[in-house]
Amino acid sequence: MLTALDLEYDAVRNRLSSLRSHPHDKGTRFEVGTIPGTTHRIALGLADKGNHKAAVMAERALTEFEPLAVLFIGVAGGLWNTPLGDVVIASKIYAYHGGTSEDDGLKARPESWQLDHRLSQLVHQLKRDNHWVADIGRDEPGTAPTAHIAPIAAGEIVQNSSTSHEATWLRQHYNDARAVEMEAAGVAQAGQLSGVPVAVVRGISDHADGTKATTSDSAWQPVAADHAAAFGVRLASELATEQEHSTMTQHGNPNAHYVQKVGNGSVAIQGSTVTNNSFSTDATAQTIRTVADFRREIMSLRSELRHLQESNQIDTDTADAAEAELNTAGTTLSDPSTTKKSFILALKRFQGLVGNISEVAARVATMIAAAEGLA
Repeated sequence: MLTALDLEYDAVRNRLSSLRSHPHDKGTRFEVGTIPGTTHRIALGLADKGNHKAAVMAERALTEFEPLAVLFIGVAGGLWNTPLGDVVIASKIYAYHGGTSEDDGLKARPESWQLDHRLSQLVHQLKRDNHWVADIGRDEPGTAPTAHIAPIAAGEIVQNSSTSHEATWLRQHYNDARAVEMEAAGVAQAGQLSGVPVAVVRGISDHADGTKATTSDSAWQPVAADHAAAFGVRLASELATEQEHSTMTQHGNPNAHYVQKVGNGSVAIQGSTVTNNSFSTDATAQTIRTVADFRREIMSLRSELRHLQESNQIDTDTADAAEAELNTAGTTLSDPSTTKKSFILALKRFQGLVGNISEVAARVATMIAAAEGLA
């Protein structure tokens, strides 16, 4: 999860437990925590304002954590009188400043990004059941917020006028947008390039009409941030739960641990999942051809490792040592000067640490065989 402002960061952070610092080697400081009552892990980062900064931070988070999805949480200006405190989830993101200047004026040439279908279906379900509202603090003003699934416009300026050129531009070319902000386009582009779905969740703190920076805006910003965080954390939890259920249904597949080397050097390899505190192979084969494919496998192993620790199947020292080997394996994938042998050795050391968990050890063996089968 990423945010642009400190108050947005705090709104998400307050909904997580067991937080620990996760410094990036370039100086960025993430925090990793757990959604209370679950084993779902969330990485949280502060991106600062603007599409460019958000894009860079999103790319850094994607590379560091290889997440199931990226959620950008925060406040926004509401359009078309969207009530203060309501939440808008972007069905589409417009980069509304794109255009071409011609003799007869500026012509819109926007870029846009659609919400991933799977995320869209889940967002609609959360809107229908409305359980996320129960996660909101009882001392907040106003009536219960409503979730809107609608386009969001992302530009490069703070929009605070209903009569300016930019406001008119939005009404003329993007009149289905329900909110306006400054980060979604950058995050969406980073997600698209990495093949990771992105959801943007915004609480409405003002109406982008000249009232920003007033007492009302100051009062509504923390409320809107909390509402967005409530929906975002619920969405993250449901997404992780859905993923768990999806993989659990594959338990018992007779092709477990199957590895097939094919003529071009790529490999079909089985994933894995958690069922009743033990691991079983996932029946959905993934063809590993790229570094990104191996990164996804390492991410899955990290998740499994956390579950083993949380279910007391391995001790903390062993878990820390095993995670260090996964980090080493991930680092070798990013360093062109390292060899395939270094990657395989890191996996073998990891395998030795978790050798008493036979299913996981077998899973790592398939990864090693996959790596050895590559040119």
